Amino acid sequence: MSARQVECLPDEIGSLFLFEKLTPEQLGRLCEAGRVERYEPGPVYTEGEPATCFYVMVEGTVVLSRRVGGDEVEVSRTSQRGVYAGAMQAYLGDRVPQVYNNSLRVTEPTRFFVLPADTFADIMQDWFPMAVHLLEGLFFGAKSTQQAIGQRERLLALGSLSAGLTHELNNPAAAAVRATASLRERVGKMRRKLKVISEGAYDRETLAGLIEIQERTAEKVAKAPVLSPLEASDREDLLADWLDDHGVTEGWRIAPTFVQAGLDTDWLEQVAAAVDEETLPGAVGWLNYTVETELLMDEIQDSAARISHLVDAAKQYSQLDRAPFQVADVHELLDSTLLMLSGKLGQGIRVVKEYDRTLPRVPAYPAELNQVWTNLVDNAVAAMREAGGEGTLTVRTARHDDRLLVEFGDTGPGIPAEIRDRVFDPFFTTKPVGEGTGLGLDISWRIVVNKHHGALRFESEPGDTRFQVLLPLTAPASDHPQEEPA
Repeated sequence: MSARQVECLPDEIGSLFLFEKLTPEQLGRLCEAGRVERYEPGPVYTEGEPATCFYVMVEGTVVLSRRVGGDEVEVSRTSQRGVYAGAMQAYLGDRVPQVYNNSLRVTEPTRFFVLPADTFADIMQDWFPMAVHLLEGLFFGAKSTQQAIGQRERLLALGSLSAGLTHELNNPAAAAVRATASLRERVGKMRRKLKVISEGAYDRETLAGLIEIQERTAEKVAKAPVLSPLEASDREDLLADWLDDHGVTEGWRIAPTFVQAGLDTDWLEQVAAAVDEETLPGAVGWLNYTVETELLMDEIQDSAARISHLVDAAKQYSQLDRAPFQVADVHELLDSTLLMLSGKLGQGIRVVKEYDRTLPRVPAYPAELNQVWTNLVDNAVAAMREAGGEGTLTVRTARHDDRLLVEFGDTGPGIPAEIRDRVFDPFFTTKPVGEGTGLGLDISWRIVVNKHHGALRFESEPGDTRFQVLLPLTAPASDHPQEEPA
């Protein structure tokens, strides 16, 4: 926007709080090096443009704003004389990108004292060398600290996830080990039982019939129906009575195994028809070992499948074998994160998924979105733990205008009104010392807003806190999403 240059008066410039301690000679040099410009209502500079000038308001009203996704969000509005903006990091030179970090506009005729960026940098170095040294230390020290603590935040999350994954893997692994030991014992008994049967007075036709029944028994185990506890109990009683009536000892012990395998009295009648009454108990015992081995192999298969599923979830969460930027299904990312965090959730917290499965895949950095989900779930769980250790975590997805909404709701105590303006501030945390770095939400905000051009916001009242992530459905022209590799 064009501006009209007006007279620079040293006394007027010296009345601004930035310059009130300067000598007349220094004020004179400022007026010589800079200028006073009058702007009509409208923009002064735009975020992202090269930072060429340092602005100090002499009189008027200014509005500072920043881009959040496709929206321009006002961050400050003031009429206070002496407020400044623009190339405030010019003294750092080319060590940082010299662009405007926000947009500046005026809402009424406004005068600024304007210094070219390089002149501002020279004056800072000449007049305030110690201040510049301190500012440099603060700037780069803060960035280093933030990076270091951000890395610690990720390591803490990784440690928590590793503990959760280890816990989740331990259950199916232990089950597989137990089932394998039992299977070895059952196979040994089956071999001994088969030897007894083969030494008995069985003709070839009877043995063939038993082998056929064994095969059909294995097939029934694979197709066993799921019974209610009452149905299972009734069927166990019927089978135990049948076994007792036909001279099979310890029928009460065998019956539950047969019921679990989907066998009934009709099946036992077929077995009885294939052998004589004297050899029936031995045949039933042999088939019982068949059923037990099939059930144990199913348990091992289920345990192995569970382990494979957990490993797949870990790969989905870490995105180690995926392109950093891709078109992704947020529901797959959410499910992998919730599975990885299931150990942390514990028994007292119920997870409710309200997914809109019709939502399209979105261009994203999946590994970083998983970090956002982890931070938001971790905060929700911590809030509910504070409220007694029980509650409901609701994860919801929906379309919100031209964006995809991912919402995390918890039934914790809510965020107190006095700290709501600070929750996204770096290093701010309400967790006990040693349990939080205060960077989780700051990192999440940067990932969602800066990297995905989305928005991160929250609503909170006691018993109902909701953090909402809004992601664009399409990638900006500058981004080039890649399809997820097969």
